[in-house]
Amino acid sequence: MYQKYKLGIVIPAYNEEKLIAATIKAMLPAADRLYVIDDASTDRTCQAIESFPDKRICLISHKTNQGVGAAITTGYRQFMQEGLDIAVVMAGDNQMRATYLPDLLRPIIAREADYSKGNRLTRLNHTKGMSKWRLFGNFTLTLLTKIASGYWKIGDPQNGYTAITREALKRIDLDNVYPRYGYPNDMLVKLNVAGCKVVDVPIPAIYGTEKSKIKYSVFITKVSPLLLRGFIWRLKTRYFAHQPAHSLASKPG
Repeated sequence: MYQKYKLGIVIPAYNEEKLIAATIKAMLPAADRLYVIDDASTDRTCQAIESFPDKRICLISHKTNQGVGAAITTGYRQFMQEGLDIAVVMAGDNQMRATYLPDLLRPIIAREADYSKGNRLTRLNHTKGMSKWRLFGNFTLTLLTKIASGYWKIGDPQNGYTAITREALKRIDLDNVYPRYGYPNDMLVKLNVAGCKVVDVPIPAIYGTEKSKIKYSVFITKVSPLLLRGFIWRLKTRYFAHQPAHSLASKPG
């Protein structure tokens, strides 16, 4: 429990046998419940998760690989079912430091945001270890996602370190969130239509032995049509169909 808020931590994992244990160990001290979703890994990820005896860990295994977005929404559904207060998402590759969790939670607890996310691009030292090509791809996706989502002050949309309130999740149709790597971009579009306030939190990433599963030359080509559809859907839904319920924090642009 963090300042009287019950935390559910969602960890999507696909072929992370080498790093999932370190991720779980880092996040367990803060968790009321820890939902680890094994997205049909072909290595020993599942066995590594099962090696932890802690009853707070809820292992959910997909029979077929559905994508990182689908894994996260599976965790969100279990979180909602169990009635916790704030859902935190952290990737299973141990790239984000648990010590920054209070920074991520602070704007939500202060009711300044419904959804907070890490941003590695706000400070130069936070991008240490990122290749120039990866930086270029991230900046390109940031621009495209700003246009699609309407959140002009956000950056680093691919950042997987996030927190969201249960009330905000209730306003999102999880069945229609994009299931694969375009998930965080699509989620921002959905959050805008739901009237949620989103803030960025400067958080550096850790780059070690893990290998990114994103090839930006391919990913940008695939996600661009998704963002175009999201942009059109957002305009149609927000400005021509109905006005969303206002967030407790403030209305996004």
